Amino acid sequence: MIGFLIKKTFFDLWDNLFKIVLVNIGFLAAAAIPIFIPPLIPIAALSIAVLVAGVLCCCMYLAAASFCLRRVSDYSFFGFHDFFAAFKKVWLSGFVLGAFVILVGIIITVVLPFYFRMTSPLGWGLGILLFWFLAASVLSFQFFLTIRSRMNNPIKVSLKKCFLVFFDNLGFCVFSFIHNLILLAISAFLAFMVPGPAGILLFLDEGFRLRLLKYDWLEAHPEAAGAGKRPKIPWDEILIDEREKTGTRSFKSFIFPWKD
Repeated sequence: MIGFLIKKTFFDLWDNLFKIVLVNIGFLAAAAIPIFIPPLIPIAALSIAVLVAGVLCCCMYLAAASFCLRRVSDYSFFGFHDFFAAFKKVWLSGFVLGAFVILVGIIITVVLPFYFRMTSPLGWGLGILLFWFLAASVLSFQFFLTIRSRMNNPIKVSLKKCFLVFFDNLGFCVFSFIHNLILLAISAFLAFMVPGPAGILLFLDEGFRLRLLKYDWLEAHPEAAGAGKRPKIPWDEILIDEREKTGTRSFKSFIFPWKD
């Protein structure tokens, strides 16, 4: 399943490369607000306010982008009018994500150092406990936007499903997080044009979409989850249609698609 996920994400990213780059450029424009403007403001309170507002704007932008990239994952396409329509629909989800990002930043820079500077075992214990809670929250929350856009649940339900996905797919969540860190490192060498935030959002949506196929299979085969055992998922069987839709390509077809 992992191999097919990486392959399909790459194919979809390549086929929509121009739009992926444009989405990333839009994000970089939004990210310029919290990165470059706060240091220019001499008033600390105002500088922090601009930083917070910039982070919230970036996350609301990502929410709309995630909603649009879902179409790419579904073998379709999106136009820029879809982006503005999506923004009106999911801006609040982006705001929630932004609040989470800000909270994580405060915990990492203020709360955790405070606990670990304490010399008592209680301080270290609280710090370690908070660290693992934070790690679980970050691994869960990485799928928040795609769950919100793909399942169209209320925000509260989407948050709950984030943790359900995490506890039922721990290995996949850890892999997705590491994979996206690698994508982020690669993006840094390419000025975040490719794959960039859009490529990461696309991967997360592709991955969650394939995970939903697992639950569809389990619903059709309830006996597989019986006897308290973790079911063995027949991914080769589940992904037959997906592999046919995605197809295979040669290296030549990527560079000279008109010659195939």
